[in-house]
Amino acid sequence: MLQIPTRQKTNGNVAQTKAVILVGGPSRGTRFRPLSLDVPKPLFDVAGHPIIWHCLQAVNKVPSIHEVYLVGYYDETVFRDFIKEAHHEFPNLKLQYLREYQALGTAGGLYHFRDAILRGHPDRFFVLNADVCCSFPLTQMLDLFDEKNADAVLLGTRVPNDVATNFGCIVLDPETKRVLHYVEKPESHISNLINCGVYLFSVECIFPSIRTAINRRIERPRLVSYPSSENLETTIIGDDEDAEKSEVLRLEQDILSDLADSRNFFVHETKDFWRQIKTAGSAVPANALYLQKAFQSHPEELTPPSANIIPPVFIHPTANVDPTAKLGPNVSIGARAHVGAGARVKESIVLEDAEIRHDACVLYSIIGWSSRVGSWARVEGTPTPVGSQTTSIIKNGVKVQAITILGKDCHVGDEVRVQNCVCLPYKELKRDVANEVIM
Repeated sequence: MLQIPTRQKTNGNVAQTKAVILVGGPSRGTRFRPLSLDVPKPLFDVAGHPIIWHCLQAVNKVPSIHEVYLVGYYDETVFRDFIKEAHHEFPNLKLQYLREYQALGTAGGLYHFRDAILRGHPDRFFVLNADVCCSFPLTQMLDLFDEKNADAVLLGTRVPNDVATNFGCIVLDPETKRVLHYVEKPESHISNLINCGVYLFSVECIFPSIRTAINRRIERPRLVSYPSSENLETTIIGDDEDAEKSEVLRLEQDILSDLADSRNFFVHETKDFWRQIKTAGSAVPANALYLQKAFQSHPEELTPPSANIIPPVFIHPTANVDPTAKLGPNVSIGARAHVGAGARVKESIVLEDAEIRHDACVLYSIIGWSSRVGSWARVEGTPTPVGSQTTSIIKNGVKVQAITILGKDCHVGDEVRVQNCVCLPYKELKRDVANEVIM
């Protein structure tokens, strides 16, 4: 039987809080290729640190959190080195990786590891999706949670009306901030306030809600083929046990709507930056957002501005950048990378051991590990509007990536121009190419 600790507030004691970071697994992240062919998406460097590091940094700023769980279905060895390094950088946090036996979904994974999460009788816990880029206002979410004595608080933000239906949409009471209605990717417009993928749950609310969703799925037959008036009698109904094994349980589709209908569910609306890191190209605008945040709060971590450094710019201490190269804004240079004389790099990520030779130009691009851009070559993408949630553009009636991406160990020849292309690893480009996927 599921034992849920009841919420207690005595003598002004600080309620115990934990955090869960959802990292997914290898079958997810296919949209992050070709970069995820060599490094799992949560460990890809953005603004000089792995994507998941930015989540952990935010969690570390909440004094009541001492335990953090990474939940996913990568092999245990994938995060071993990262966890060792994190123990040194965040000594106040106990970090543990919990591996799902298969993809269980955002709610299924939480329920599967409920015993670990409930150990020590926490009152509430955060849930963060690792592929979210934002300022993570966790303290403000906690304040709202305590003020309203809430069961759940969700982070929300406003987006343009024309893209809102691509996300989970929230209807709220503007005075109380209570969630009145929640629909995941509605067919028609209901609100431009969307789900940011960051949650704070009371343990006495979320696990019974997931249990209810599981029971509802077991009790209700699952249609394997959906009937029309012509084939209603021949519709196949899946076996309950098989259905439970084969289907995932997701917070967004299966849980949040019920919480909005029947629970004490509130939203904290952030006015700060937010975007998803879904595709490989989306790492470039995320890199820009995190660099700008670091420049405002911790500029000492970045390279000081100069005549040839337009901030914000991150250069790894082991990288070699010629003084005559011009970098920035929004550039990250990885470990042991080399940038030659007279090169120009703007709005880009240059990964470990990459080389940009003299007088080359790299704009709106990702230069993969050990890749080489020849002298006087030009590797460029196309800038997208500020605040846009997509990195795709239409060229000659065809949708292409706005960001140019070179996979691992790609070589661009001298004086070659590469524009709006995705290049898989170990390719050599000897001629100009545009708007292509090079396989």
